[in-house]
Amino acid sequence: MKKTKVRHVLGISGGKDSAALALYLKTRHPELDVDYYTCDTGRELQETYDLIDRLDITLGKPIERLVAVRPKIDTPHESTFDHFLEKFGGFLPSSTARWCTQSLKLKPFEEHIGDEPTISYVGIRGDEDREGYISKKPNVQSIFPFRRNIWDEGLTLEVLSNKSREKFNDCYGEIASQKKLKAAQYYLETPISMKFTSKQKLSALLEVSVKTFNHAVFTYIKRYEDPNTREIRPVGLLKSFPLVENEDVLKLDDIFQILEDSGVGIPAYYKERTYLVEIDGEIKQGTYSRSRSGCFFCFYQQKIEWVWLYENHRELFEKAKEYEKDGYKWMDNETLDQLSSPDRIEAIKKEHYLRMQRGINKRNNQSWKEEIMEAEGIGCASCFI
Repeated sequence: MKKTKVRHVLGISGGKDSAALALYLKTRHPELDVDYYTCDTGRELQETYDLIDRLDITLGKPIERLVAVRPKIDTPHESTFDHFLEKFGGFLPSSTARWCTQSLKLKPFEEHIGDEPTISYVGIRGDEDREGYISKKPNVQSIFPFRRNIWDEGLTLEVLSNKSREKFNDCYGEIASQKKLKAAQYYLETPISMKFTSKQKLSALLEVSVKTFNHAVFTYIKRYEDPNTREIRPVGLLKSFPLVENEDVLKLDDIFQILEDSGVGIPAYYKERTYLVEIDGEIKQGTYSRSRSGCFFCFYQQKIEWVWLYENHRELFEKAKEYEKDGYKWMDNETLDQLSSPDRIEAIKKEHYLRMQRGINKRNNQSWKEEIMEAEGIGCASCFI
């Protein structure tokens, strides 16, 4: 029987989490032959490109640059983004119309891997409660090494469902020690209901043993086909999978530690810069930074991040402003021209400063890292992690 080759890939967004995941897998699981790639929109911050270059050197393996179209070759435009902006009639992307992620990030990735069974490693952390905007291509299986539960939501719901209960319980019983099986027995046999949800069942089984749960899921996917594709999932095609032994749960501080220890360092746009603002007649000093990677004009930016861009990358702010025409704008309630007026900038800084002060009073020590976490719940995994 011919052995099916399974690809291992990791997308580098230029953000902290995907960079840290690449370093983590290289160190902790060198037996995995991971291919690294990044999807370039042509409209990233220079700090993003700098991080990718440093990571490329440290990994000792090239990060492949993918583009949906090649600027000045496949299109007369100077960037991939500009090509698709014209294709979409000048309609700027937004949180409800994320054509940018689909066309500039996911599509080139999916074309790159073709129909090969592929395991895609995603850097969503253990202190985040989200799945992300990831590829749904049937030959791609996402794995989340930083989380307590490394499996994707769809697979998790399947193995815990009442329909799969007997099959999964058999798999669990085959690999669990008597002690672990006894501890998990009640949770395994209790059906999902309003009183005992999938989330509660998952938490209970992970509390018994993360490794046992992982081995049981691995046994399940080697034995049973994905009901949607009628094929064995990519991880199930492997003889062994080292991440089933994984019990690490990495949080934000761990991510920054990995980046600093490796010498790659954190993306420069995360580093705090100071600003001055008048509060009740007194001049106060606040700090701001960018909370995410992605394009410099990303519509998920907070108002203070637009101010950060205006004051630290004026030429990019002006470029973003040029895109606002024919009634299209990056924010629902104001244009960049309106936002960049002196009075409006002062108001945004004041609101940000007071919000940060409330955070300090509430949590005793609101840090710039905590502000990043507050901003992370919204967005695309392909762009930001």
